[in-house]
This record gives sequence, C-alpha cells and structure tokens, in this order.
Amino acid sequence: MSMDQAFKEGIYLIDKPAGRSSFSVVAEVRRKSGIKKVGHAGTLDPFATGLLIVLVGKDYTKKAGEFLKMDKSYEAEIDLSAFSSTGDPEGSLEQIECTAPNKDNVIHTLSKFVGQSMQKPHQFSAVKICGQPAYKLARAGKEVNLKEKQIKIYRIQLIEYNFPILKIETDVSSGTYIRVLAEDIGKALGCGGYLKSLRRTKIDKYLIDEAIKLD
Repeated sequence: MSMDQAFKEGIYLIDKPAGRSSFSVVAEVRRKSGIKKVGHAGTLDPFATGLLIVLVGKDYTKKAGEFLKMDKSYEAEIDLSAFSSTGDPEGSLEQIECTAPNKDNVIHTLSKFVGQSMQKPHQFSAVKICGQPAYKLARAGKEVNLKEKQIKIYRIQLIEYNFPILKIETDVSSGTYIRVLAEDIGKALGCGGYLKSLRRTKIDKYLIDEAIKLD
C-alpha cells in the first residue's frame, strides 16, 4: 500500500522519514482518508525515523493508550564527542575531549545499562508539565523540573563502533528516553554523548518491515 491509496478506519504502520513531525504525518493521513479522528500511538521527534503507528477512526484512536504502554526497539547512533542541549542533532553542541574507549570497555559499559533503573526524562522531551510539553518550556528558557521514573532496558547490542560514533540496537520498556540513555552511556565512558540518529524498528509485535513508506 502507498500513501496515495485511500485510508479506511484501522491501524496503519508508517515509516516516518527524517525531517517530518509525527503530527504532519497524522495530518496527511487525515487529509487522504477524509476521516477526522486520526491520531498516533507514540511520537517520534522530527530528526528520528522509523515506525509510527497511526490510528484512523474513533474506534481505533480511543485505543491509543494501549499502544503507548508497549515495549519498543530502536537503532541509535551515539556521538561520543559532544553533548547536545537537546540531546539530539538539533541542539547546540558542547565538544568534549576524551580518550577513545576501547571496544571491550564499550561492550562492558553497555551491559551495565541492561535491567531496571530510574531515568529522568530529558528537559526537551514531550512530557507534559501543567499541560505544556517540557520542550516548549525549555525553549522558552523556563525551568523544567521532571521526576525520575522506573524504566527497563531488556537488551543493548553493539552494532558498530568507530570512535566517536557508537551504533547500538536496544529493546526498552515504554517511557524510556533514548536521548537520555545516549547521554548516560557517554558519561559512563568518560565522554560526551548525544543522539546523532534514531530509528524505531519495533513496537510490541509491530515491525518496521511491515510499514508504509511515505512517498
């Protein structure tokens, strides 16, 4: 199926490209389907790519909360040479000097993050504070105070390492912020750390290989 075909009510898997917001994808589906009730089940930042579940029709949009609680899988590129104000390529970068960790050290460090832990959402996340997304408050220069919450990382696998770029695959619980994980990995290695790229490949049983490409 392509985006040029008519949408009916149902669940659609869409491969969101970089540079587009999740909202813009929902708006396009709404326009093409002619159905007003359209939503997504878990946002992806504009710089990120990958699996976006779009729900079309009232009977499906009311199930969004169920999808938000599902475990997710990602491919991520972490740049160890700097920290970013936003945790991703869109922020201002602070270059960090560090000795390149060897591969064995990287693998050992990654293994320490597997399991349950407490994680504080990034100030540039979409977490709501008094009805406003945290990132809007942060961009306005306002203080953002977010509480830690329990997350679980089921697996982290090293895919490729060529300092300062570290590429991983990870399976995580709902509510896990990969940009925070990237920063924490960098700090644990004595380096910087921000997300250079991020791709969501799986949400529960739903796979990116089954997703529609945006034309």
